[in-house]
Amino acid sequence: MDTNRFMPLTIPISSMQARVSELRAEFQCSSGVTHLVSKYHTAPIKIAKVFPLGGPAGVIVMDVSPGLLAGDRYELEWKIGPNAHVYMTNQSFTKVHPCGDPVRGGSSIVQKFQLQQGAVVESMPEPIMLYKDAAFVNETEVQLSSGSVWMQAEIVCPGRTLRGERFQYRSYRNRLRVRHEGELIYAQNGLIEPGKQLLTAPGCLGGMTHTGVLYAFSDAITSRHVEAVRNAIAALPQREGQPVLAGVTATHKFGIAVMTAGMAAWPLQEVLAEAWQTLRRVLLHQAPLQFHK
Repeated sequence: MDTNRFMPLTIPISSMQARVSELRAEFQCSSGVTHLVSKYHTAPIKIAKVFPLGGPAGVIVMDVSPGLLAGDRYELEWKIGPNAHVYMTNQSFTKVHPCGDPVRGGSSIVQKFQLQQGAVVESMPEPIMLYKDAAFVNETEVQLSSGSVWMQAEIVCPGRTLRGERFQYRSYRNRLRVRHEGELIYAQNGLIEPGKQLLTAPGCLGGMTHTGVLYAFSDAITSRHVEAVRNAIAALPQREGQPVLAGVTATHKFGIAVMTAGMAAWPLQEVLAEAWQTLRRVLLHQAPLQFHK
């Protein structure tokens, strides 16, 4: 397999219709310090600054637009060199606006991560907010090498609930594929269409409205890491009026998945942050990261 190329992604948005914005960045490690060695972007997304974090590099992805409009397509490509370590987030919620013209196919974000030996990526973006009539595709492709670690969190809000929007978006498609040394070790392909599905039924979301997940993949992950995350989440205090359901499981190979559901974004952020900080301690052997935006 040519590790310098990403596998093609299939997105139901015609290149003739989509307004494509690109962000490409490459990081390398020198003397234990990670540096951004090249970057390219087209409006409205960009990397404004790289923050030194005592070895790792911190990156905030900025979007200078009001959010994703119908026909918008963001393509982000991250290349992480040997032993480089990058923490990345964005400056605010990913706001997905209504898709007034279904022919345009809504909006999408495609991310591709290529991690070389010993590389680490911690991707902790702000939640996704799906406005009424939004149609959104979120697709991620990860290529891991020996000793590399990729972690990413995702929280999905059912709409602007204070405005009465709750599961009024058209569709949300979420795809994730993870490969380790060319082998496909995880594939996920979810589709939520509130107008066609009984999301509030028992056995589905029930009374919950917000969902969250944290994935971690590495050939260093063992059952010990799964138990450490499970115990850390179980020890969190219960917030009055904010019920949260959470579960931790090992994936088929080299992975951990933390699934959460609740009634607001912030309690889920608390749970996923605890899982992430636990993995920093037991998997990366690093102290909790305090990164204030």
